[in-house]
Amino acid sequence: MGHSGAGGPVYALGGSRLGKRLTAVTARLRRRACPNHWSLLFGVVSVALFTVLLVTGIALMFFYDPSTAVVRYHGSYPLLRGLEMSQAYASMLRISFDVTGGLLLRQAHHWAALMLPGSLALQLLSTFFTGAFRRPRQWAWVLLVVIFVLALVSGWSGYALPDDTLSGTGLRIVQGVMLGIPIIGTWLTWKLFGGEFPGSIITHMYVIHLVAPAILAVVIVMRLRLTHRLGPTQVGASGRTEGNIVGVPMWPNAAARMTGLFFITTGVVMLMGATWTISPVWAYGPSSSNNAFAGSQPDWYTAFLDGALRLVPPGWEVGWLETTWTFAVLVPLLAIGLFFALMTTYPFLEGWIAADRREHHLLDRPRDTPTRTGLGVAGVTFYATLWLAGSADVIATQFRVSFEGVIWLLRAVVLLGPPMAYLLTRQICFALQIQDRERLLHGAESGRIVQLPNGGYVEPHAWLSARRRYALTTTAQHPLPEVRLDKEQRAAPIERLRIRLQRRLFDDRARTIGGSSGTVHASDRGGEVAARSEARR
Repeated sequence: MGHSGAGGPVYALGGSRLGKRLTAVTARLRRRACPNHWSLLFGVVSVALFTVLLVTGIALMFFYDPSTAVVRYHGSYPLLRGLEMSQAYASMLRISFDVTGGLLLRQAHHWAALMLPGSLALQLLSTFFTGAFRRPRQWAWVLLVVIFVLALVSGWSGYALPDDTLSGTGLRIVQGVMLGIPIIGTWLTWKLFGGEFPGSIITHMYVIHLVAPAILAVVIVMRLRLTHRLGPTQVGASGRTEGNIVGVPMWPNAAARMTGLFFITTGVVMLMGATWTISPVWAYGPSSSNNAFAGSQPDWYTAFLDGALRLVPPGWEVGWLETTWTFAVLVPLLAIGLFFALMTTYPFLEGWIAADRREHHLLDRPRDTPTRTGLGVAGVTFYATLWLAGSADVIATQFRVSFEGVIWLLRAVVLLGPPMAYLLTRQICFALQIQDRERLLHGAESGRIVQLPNGGYVEPHAWLSARRRYALTTTAQHPLPEVRLDKEQRAAPIERLRIRLQRRLFDDRARTIGGSSGTVHASDRGGEVAARSEARR
């Protein structure tokens, strides 16, 4: 039976233990606030996409045969009847043409696999540029990077499973890269492929495609539990502090919005799978070790790997220890490995340089941290250049330019683009800080021209709201490091290194020289750190 209360009808579950627990959870969620900010919705989109991948993938498991055994096709697609192909490719055709709803499952699965890395990339960018990775959320950032990498591995392994000509071309590239790794390359290739190409690669990739999403699901649950325990971050505004959370109740307001976005995302993916053709395996034909697909392109999220290989000049190899060391393979692998290593460990590096052990629950504005923002834009420039290089042949054919010219241009961009993007972004952030200070001191331009009694014309300025003034005056403050001295009262080398890095990393606040209308900016805190360092010496 039920009774009616102030919050509407409430139905008891017979006083059972489950009912009491649900009531307690509901009450706790009602007391928990959730900030109403768009950046928090990327996680909901990612979970929805992963759910579509999981459900459609489990359904496809019952019809897919990961075998390279050769069979003769006698299915519904007339253009391939009587042609020899692997059982894996024949099962893909059967799913597409003979299984009811099979093509919808395949295409929805593929679309979700393409969209998940994009959603995770946007979540990574919003987390980085707002400083949401700072203490106590460093490990939440690490888990998010791991989720992104596992999503790439899951998509890459699924790319090979159709065993068509397109996926066979990609596997040939993988084999060539692995053979180029010194000392262990041949052994790795033999283990992955199970012998000469193609060997048992489809079976092995199928195992990877099952294991990687399983690990991904575990890591997603770990991150959800961690973020739930730490609580959400929020944008700084009047009334919001490091010790409180201002927002709507988690239940039912925030839960209803998240659930609605979850089903909207799921519906969009299913609609795309029903109306937009993706991965038409019947048009590519079965894979053959003697054939290659001209103009083949990897899925967009792995194009940066292909682009890194294309940008390295040919002939970069030396003989050492009775082994050929091919830098055309080693340099891209080391560059990408270093990029992801720096991205993973950045929260700990920034925390060590800043000597900041405080907990942060308010987000930074990107303009208030020019160095971090510049580093982020430099990283995006590096990644985007490698991604663009993966389509250098398409760019050359579509725009009718020299392929070698495109490669040389992208080589220059990948080397000069990141530092130029870093410097330009810092200057833009400083200019925005000065603009904010001008608006704070003199108000914002109103766009109205008023004629004075003496015949002159002026533009009255409108004073900013209290919330806007709060956002402009509340900026991140980084504590100065405690300098440890040795027996000779000198700072240790590691401490001097940290001070120098802090001066560079947190030289973030622009101050005008010669009045509020000046255009030259410098740092307040850089000089403070320098003076303190000299005093310690």
